[in-house]
Amino acid sequence: MTKTVTRGLRGLVAGATIATASVTAPVAAQAEEFINILTGGTSGVYYPIGVGLSKIFADGISGARTQVQSTKASVENLNLLQQGKGEFAIALGDSVKYAWEGNADVGFAAPLDKIRGISAAYPNYIQVAASADSGITTIADFKGKAISVGAPKSGTELNARAIMAAMGMSYEDFSKTEYLPFAESVELMKNRQLDATLQSAGLGVASLKDLATSVPTTIVAIPADVADKLGAPYLAATIPAGTYEGQTADIPTLAVGNFFLTHADVSEETVYQMTKLMFENLPELVAAHKAATAITLETALNGMPVPLHPGAERYYREVGLIK
Repeated sequence: MTKTVTRGLRGLVAGATIATASVTAPVAAQAEEFINILTGGTSGVYYPIGVGLSKIFADGISGARTQVQSTKASVENLNLLQQGKGEFAIALGDSVKYAWEGNADVGFAAPLDKIRGISAAYPNYIQVAASADSGITTIADFKGKAISVGAPKSGTELNARAIMAAMGMSYEDFSKTEYLPFAESVELMKNRQLDATLQSAGLGVASLKDLATSVPTTIVAIPADVADKLGAPYLAATIPAGTYEGQTADIPTLAVGNFFLTHADVSEETVYQMTKLMFENLPELVAAHKAATAITLETALNGMPVPLHPGAERYYREVGLIK
């Protein structure tokens, strides 16, 4: 995580495939507790983080049965939380803000008033990858090209829309706009049906690693002044050299914080246990995906766009983060 992102965060988260990540904990003296963890596509970062959390919760919460649900990520996760169809979710900070306000243009017909915060997570880096054959070296080169901007109204797609507007462009400038999740975007690029993809994810996302090892790839810069134009929750950031095969230099880009969330009807005790277990088992999350190295207790409350759940607040008072 870059110093720029760290400073910024201190100043301030195709298809519905369902995969069972773990089952009943060894000790089940109480009534069975079902915890559905809402993530994203299986080739992104949300999914392996969710799998890591599912094991932590199943092992640590008596009677817990956990499940990891692959979704279209932020916007879908937030709507599912509001409907009570998940107990834990990951979402991008700008999507969370729009959900709380009820921004219909981005997929929230009314304010999602049941959403509650658990913790700040790690930053999503907005990563733009183009095939070397496309000749794309800057965002301006997107004009007349075939671009994937992420699943419709996903957190990634909302980021793409905002960035294009800040740079005086729109999807109408492209020869073709595809609304596809990460893995599908990469497959089309491998088959020369797409020129570039914009993906909002943790560094080292599996989809772009796959792309860069399969075809010559250019990681495209997003100028730092775009963060100034957009304002919070966007931050200037850097994709370090060597993150992807063939990437020999640091690449400037933007980042947006992710958040761990729940809803108001989940019990205080369950959310307390989830929060406590997560912070007590961070090495297991890092083993699930290195993006989790940016999850810290010290930054847990930074930039939280919605009210904390009482169970999370109880844990933070217990450890002295809230006085």
